[in-house]
Amino acid sequence: MMDNSRMTSKDHNMDHPDARLHQQISFIKSIFRMGGYMLLPVNILWATAILVFSELLGIVEELV
Repeated sequence: MMDNSRMTSKDHNMDHPDARLHQQISFIKSIFRMGGYMLLPVNILWATAILVFSELLGIVEELV
């Protein structure tokens, strides 16, 4: 049985997320989300489309 308690950082080759890109996508997502909510009383179809798009940006944001 191997002792895994002595693994070095070299053994954990994990990619770290890009914090700057994550933040930029988050700001863009927030702008779209605010725009979508402001459009609700004006045009519900466009507002819905923009809000769905902002949620898709949220998925991309978490994958960065």
